[in-house]
Amino acid sequence: MNNTKKILIVDDEENIRRIFKKALEKRNYIAHTAPNAEDAIQKIKSHEYLLIFSDIFMDEMSGLTLIKEVKKINPQIEVVIMTAQDTMNNTIEAMRIGAYDYISKPFDFEVVYSLITRIESNRENQAPSKPEIIEKLDGGPVESIVGKSKVMHDIFKTIGKSATSDLSVLITGESGTGKEMIAEAMHYYSKRKELPFVCINCAAISKELLESELFGHEKGSFTGAIDLKKGKFEIAKGGTLFLDEIGDMELALQAKILRVLQNKDFYRIGGKEVLEADVRIIAATNQNLEEQMKQKQFREDLFHRLNVINISIPPLRDRMEDVTLLANHFLDKHATDLSQGEIYLALETIKILNDYSWRGNIRELENVIKRAVVLARTGPILSEHLPEHIISESLKSTETDGIMENHFKQLIHKYLLKNQDAQDGHIYESIIQLVERQLIEITLEKYSGKQVSVAQALGINRNTLKRKIDAMKIEIKKINPNNLV
Repeated sequence: MNNTKKILIVDDEENIRRIFKKALEKRNYIAHTAPNAEDAIQKIKSHEYLLIFSDIFMDEMSGLTLIKEVKKINPQIEVVIMTAQDTMNNTIEAMRIGAYDYISKPFDFEVVYSLITRIESNRENQAPSKPEIIEKLDGGPVESIVGKSKVMHDIFKTIGKSATSDLSVLITGESGTGKEMIAEAMHYYSKRKELPFVCINCAAISKELLESELFGHEKGSFTGAIDLKKGKFEIAKGGTLFLDEIGDMELALQAKILRVLQNKDFYRIGGKEVLEADVRIIAATNQNLEEQMKQKQFREDLFHRLNVINISIPPLRDRMEDVTLLANHFLDKHATDLSQGEIYLALETIKILNDYSWRGNIRELENVIKRAVVLARTGPILSEHLPEHIISESLKSTETDGIMENHFKQLIHKYLLKNQDAQDGHIYESIIQLVERQLIEITLEKYSGKQVSVAQALGINRNTLKRKIDAMKIEIKKINPNNLV
């Protein structure tokens, strides 16, 4: 460890500065602190820092403004934003203007140490490049993409990091997961924001008409072409073209899209004039394009042209921690127009929503909430305001929980009979240890041995998890780097 490496902690809460400083000094880092951004700037002018950890919300000057000032003084200094309010807009904006990463309070110091190690490695192995500093975009944000799960947080970071780029994007995910919202957010935070965002659903238009919709046509170019028509590529000039459900596009048209991506120009149908294709392409699909390529239904060269930046949106059932958050978001969104007074989700309703598998994903959840608002009108939204199939699935889940509970009871009875001569005071500890060990081992297997993810899933501190693993002598299987969570 190079003891000359300095780290600056910027936070208006004294307790956080103190704890953070102590944790870094344990690892032999030199830690400086600042109670506000103004004080931090003065320190940055006087010291050579490897890294700055800054709170996002502070009086006078925010952490986002501090990033811009830091990059003006020394572009090599990395800035990690800290906040207890990890919303989509905060995350995207921080990454867009040059933050290295974004961490949530309360934070796991193992994550902090890992970040520092990564930055040290980058500093040693790479020539630093000066990031492009962009002023904050004017105007209000796009409709919020709601999510507190790690995978959604990572998506927000990707949107922010790619904001200044014109690289093609491929968004994958099941129907109803919010692919178009992600595309809109990428456009909003890009340098093309003030120019058109044009969307076309490749599955909703017949193959005969799709080419005309994309490229336009000249008057008289075919039967029915009574006027000149501009296509989506022309309408979206300077902005973003969103090709939704591109996996349903015919092979012949895929070849023409590939040509546009390669040459940056196109012709209207029946036209002779070369038109510039000045657009950023964002494509989306619910199809398995890798499988389609094997079956020669999707061009491999087009796939690689589109898949420069990949965003994979998980189904809602794989991020159930977001269900309540999303439900309340949709309730706020529709209550004004559809309700007749103050309206809220009853506790029993929240439980039912969290027991359901949401095969229709976010779109299904929003429709369920809209329906419930209309039926309830005011006051609490109860189970009677939900569709019957959602209630039935919740009851089955409750029954499963009951079976598990009875199974646990039987096992405990058997244990007590087998160990009836056990010394008082040891039974509780023995049973808890047996269950806890199995729970940790199974969760470690699920997350490929990645302890940070396991700790998050179990809801315990990373250091607590490590102590338990060491105490129980649990063997952690080798991590497959391709399966990290």
